Amino acid sequence: MAKIIPFRGIRPVRDKVHLVASRSVDNYGRNDLAEKLRGNPYTFLHVINPDFSEGKRSKPGTLERLKKVRNKYLQFRNEGIFLRDETPTYYLYQQIKLGHTYTGIIACTSIDEYFNGTIRVHEQTLTDRERKLQEYLDVCEFNAEPVLFCYPDHAGITAIIDKHLAQREEYDFTTTDKVRHRLWLIDNEQDVDAMEQYFGDISAVYIADGHHRSASSARLGKDRRQRDGMFSGTEPYNYYLGVFFPESQLKIFDFNRVVKDLNGLSTEEFIAAIQNDFEVIRHGDSTFKPQQKHVFSMYIENAWYELRLLPGRVNDEEPVNSLDAFLLSKYILTPVLGIEDLKTDQRVGFVSGIKGTDELKNQVDHWKFTVAFGLYPVQMQELKHIADTNNIMPPKTTWVEPKMRSGLVIFPLDEAL
Repeated sequence: MAKIIPFRGIRPVRDKVHLVASRSVDNYGRNDLAEKLRGNPYTFLHVINPDFSEGKRSKPGTLERLKKVRNKYLQFRNEGIFLRDETPTYYLYQQIKLGHTYTGIIACTSIDEYFNGTIRVHEQTLTDRERKLQEYLDVCEFNAEPVLFCYPDHAGITAIIDKHLAQREEYDFTTTDKVRHRLWLIDNEQDVDAMEQYFGDISAVYIADGHHRSASSARLGKDRRQRDGMFSGTEPYNYYLGVFFPESQLKIFDFNRVVKDLNGLSTEEFIAAIQNDFEVIRHGDSTFKPQQKHVFSMYIENAWYELRLLPGRVNDEEPVNSLDAFLLSKYILTPVLGIEDLKTDQRVGFVSGIKGTDELKNQVDHWKFTVAFGLYPVQMQELKHIADTNNIMPPKTTWVEPKMRSGLVIFPLDEAL
């Protein structure tokens, strides 16, 4: 049973929400970030970069910086930029982007669900990054970026969602990247109780994006339980922030690879080497995009190619080893191009499929890359099967949409649920 509960969220006042909610700070280049901070005093980026206006900057991740983040967050609250809801609420969120509509529920889930396997994972986390995120939560005492979860479509949950979609939204704004954001409050007792019951019918939910955020929240809760000795289970640290989308609402895009060089090979030598495992079909100027598993696109020297794995190169009974991201590494990236570790090798880059096939061509024609590979996207059933069988995907295998805004709904860790 999935324990997914309402909470009393902290969120921007209605007339400032379009100014406050921001993309994750990692999505901004240095110049773009500085421009946003100079031009908008209300952006949540000021909370994450609290000493921007000062002459001296603190080092990211230090205790000094984290305390400044905490103080800036409290300043936003004191200035009335944020309000806190009076009753436990589920937040119905909708995003419309590039013709896709995503509708989900912002709520909290229990760290016990993470520990007992009700929350299913498909990605390995790095201990150092877990620790840094835990320190952030421990000092700052708020969670502003929800983990992206998916759950099997449920008729009861859908009925409540449809009911509220027909009502006036609390927020409706469009950001400069042409993405529309809408939010409704589900706070009446009947719907809240029904929503909690319906989520309890679900045997498992899956992390689509945010494995490190899940792991760090679980670590924080476990450490605080040990510190407190006695705990009731209702303390905020027993929960963490998520946004829950039905499987039918999420979209998994391909996550493609670009490589800076051919490991000392000429183009002709490289193509000859990969023909040991692939049928190589030249498409020339005609863009090629894979339409099925085990077929790859390749762009090199102003030409597109279709790569088809030869018979006997894949066992589809193996959940991880049959993933196209794994197969590309197994037959090309590692043996031919000498890329042993996708996490650390500076010669390889990653391009999300949401940017389109043309971006692969652009990366080779105008950047410092020599060859690009396009993959067929992982399907939802593959992701679930890997999680259900306790397997782990290779790095950068999926790009999942939607991406959430920071500071839209905040879960406080220092106040009662």
